[in-house]
Order: sequence, then structure tokens, then C-alpha cells
Amino acid sequence: MSLDDLKTARAKVVGVKQTAKALQKQTASGVYIAADAEERITAPIKAECEKQNVDCLVVESMQALGKACGIHAGASAAAILKH
Repeated sequence: MSLDDLKTARAKVVGVKQTAKALQKQTASGVYIAADAEERITAPIKAECEKQNVDCLVVESMQALGKACGIHAGASAAAILKH
């Protein structure tokens, strides 16, 4: 699992709320979290990834994650959705 996978994914969601929803619905196949995002925001997502045994990759920055998602703003979290 790498940032390139996220860039080329056919279905993805961007943002903490959307990522949390995807995990709740069990439609996330891989999750990306920015290292510089606030821990209180990302901790529940990390915990849910562990609980569901979903791969979770920590990315260097919110800016890098946003760029990989194709947006101009930073992103705290993103997920690739199952087909």
C-alpha cells in the first residue's frame, strides 16, 4: 500500500468524517493518515483500522495526502474503498 495506490484508486474518500463512515460501513480497504494531523482526530480512525484489520499507512504530511487525493488543500485522512 502506497500513495500511488491512493492516486490511482477508482473509488476513494477524503477527510476524517468520510473515512470514519467508510470504516463504519466496512467499505474501506486501506486507510491513509497524515502524520502532522492532530492525534485526537486521527486516533479513533487508527483504532478502528486495528479493530477491523484494515491497513493503515501514515503519510508524512496533510499536504502530501491532499495532493495524492487530487485536492489543493491538506487532508488528515483518506481511504480507498472496496470495489
